[in-house]
Amino acid sequence: MSAAPRSTAELLNTCQQIAGLTLGQLAASLQLEVPVNLQRDKGWVGQLMEQALGASAGSQALPDFPQLGIELKTLPIDQLGKPLESTYVCIAPLTGVTGQLWQDSWVCRKLSHVLWLPILAERQIPLKDRIIGQGFLWRPNPTQHALLQQDWEELMELISLGGIANIRGAHGKVLQLRPKGADSKALTKAVGAEGEPIQTLPRGFYLKSHFTQAILQQQFSLTHG
Repeated sequence: MSAAPRSTAELLNTCQQIAGLTLGQLAASLQLEVPVNLQRDKGWVGQLMEQALGASAGSQALPDFPQLGIELKTLPIDQLGKPLESTYVCIAPLTGVTGQLWQDSWVCRKLSHVLWLPILAERQIPLKDRIIGQGFLWRPNPTQHALLQQDWEELMELISLGGIANIRGAHGKVLQLRPKGADSKALTKAVGAEGEPIQTLPRGFYLKSHFTQAILQQQFSLTHG
């Protein structure tokens, strides 16, 4: 594993060094095997990037680069630079959420400073041949921040009022809440419609792809027809 970067300049320099490499080339340089596909190894690309860039948080409740306060997010894109899917942010708390403030939330903290790492990852490209793009740092501007906060507050209010079963992926302008579990047996506690304790699938917060596309356009001044 690479040493943890001591500055944002060092981190961006490493991003520059790996930009243009395939996932297979980067994995080989770290003496790692590439899985055949991501069905059983969903988090493999993110873990590969963490190793290559020296992210040290592991599974702790910290940003991926704790000493820099920066979160790492890989972003699979197509050849036009459009994100291929929504971006997972973090697990959503489903109990004891009344009175929680946006600025204290894990979503707010995770998205306060992000290293985005685009990866050309169209389905037909074998995993080992997918190409790493140019990583860049991003902080939400006031408009983006306000949209995230509004969505988060509305979703958290629904959770606290027992409306978890009614939340759909369409809720939220830029942030959505979706089931996040390896299988339907992995249930967690939540609040039901009558305020009673219930068991439900864990939920995760995800950034909608049009939001991450806007971030890419802002960074690279991309235009799409």
